[in-house]
Amino acid sequence: SLRQLLSADAGAAVILTAMIDDPSGYGRIVRDDSGALLQIVEHRDASAAERAICEVNSGMMCAPAKMLRDHLAAIAERHAKAEIYLTDVIESARERGQPVAAIACQSWREILGANDRRQLAQLERFCQQQRAGVLMDAGAMLADPDRIDIRGPLEVDTDVFIDINCVFESSNHLAAGCQIGAGCVLTNCRLGPGTIVHPHSVLDGVRSDGPCDIGPFARLRPGTHLGPNTRIGNFVETKNVHFGAGSKANHLSYLGDALVGSSVNVGAGVITCNYDGVNKHQTTIGDGAFIGSDSQLVAPVHIGAGAVIGAGSTITHDTPDDRLVVSRSRQRVVEGWNRPIKKS
Repeated sequence: SLRQLLSADAGAAVILTAMIDDPSGYGRIVRDDSGALLQIVEHRDASAAERAICEVNSGMMCAPAKMLRDHLAAIAERHAKAEIYLTDVIESARERGQPVAAIACQSWREILGANDRRQLAQLERFCQQQRAGVLMDAGAMLADPDRIDIRGPLEVDTDVFIDINCVFESSNHLAAGCQIGAGCVLTNCRLGPGTIVHPHSVLDGVRSDGPCDIGPFARLRPGTHLGPNTRIGNFVETKNVHFGAGSKANHLSYLGDALVGSSVNVGAGVITCNYDGVNKHQTTIGDGAFIGSDSQLVAPVHIGAGAVIGAGSTITHDTPDDRLVVSRSRQRVVEGWNRPIKKS
C-alpha cells in the first residue's frame, strides 16, 4: 500500500484511506458525487451524515514538500479544539485547483495504530494471521492459523504440516512433507523432505538432508547436521555434530563436537566429553559402531567402525574396529555391610 501511495502523481497531495466497519474516532473521507476527494473531516467536527461514512483517513500522506509548506502557512485554527490539522492541506489544495487524490489500502488492518500493549498485541496477531495465510497459499497445512508465531522469513514447500503454538525465528526452510509438532521452536533451520519434528523440540541452526525423526523434547543446537533417516529422540542435546545416514541417539544423551558415521547406535545417557575447561575437542565414531548406555567418550577420541562400547564405560583412548571395549570397575559384594538404622 505504501508503494502504491509513493507511485501516485508526484505533483499531487495523496492520502491513504481505508474502509472500516466501525470508523469511530477516525477522520472521514468526504467525496463529491463523482467520487473525487473533497476534504477530510475529523470525527469530532463531523456531522451525522459525515459520521456515517466508513472510508477513513489513515494518517499517511504523500505530497511535495513545497506544497506542504505553502498550505501549512495558510491553514486557520477553525476546529472544535482550536487545533491546526495537517489534513486541511487537502481542502486547501483543492480550493487552489491543485491535484489531490485518495488511495485505499488493501486492508483496514494495515492502518491500525497501537496506543497500549493490548492494541500492540492485536496488531501482532493481525500480522501473524496474514503470514499464516501466505504459508497456506504456498501449500502448508496449519492446525490453527491463529496459533503460530513467525518472526522472520519462513519458506515452505508443499504438504508441510505445522501444529499449534510453534515459533519460527530468524530464517527457516521446510522442505516438502515436513511435519512440525506442537510447541516447537525453530531458529535458522533447513529441514529436508519428510523430516518430522515431534512436540516441544528446540532446534537452532539445524540441517537435515532427508527424512529424519526428531524429538519429542529434543534440543538441537547450532552446527547439527543430520543425514537421511537419522533418529534423535527425547531429551537428547546436540551441538556441532554431523550424523551419518541411519544413525540414532534415542534417549537422554549429549553429543557435542562429534562426527558420527552411518548406522551408529548411541545408547541412553551417553556423553561426549568435548570441553576441557578451555578448549573443545572432537569425537569421531565409525560406521556401524554401538555405544552402550551411560558411557563417556573423552575427547579427542576415535571409536572404530563396528566397535561396541560396553555400557557404563569411560573411553579415553582410541578403540579398534569391530571389537568390544569395556572400561568399568569390577563388581563386588561387600561382606558384613548393614543398612544404616535411624537413631531415635
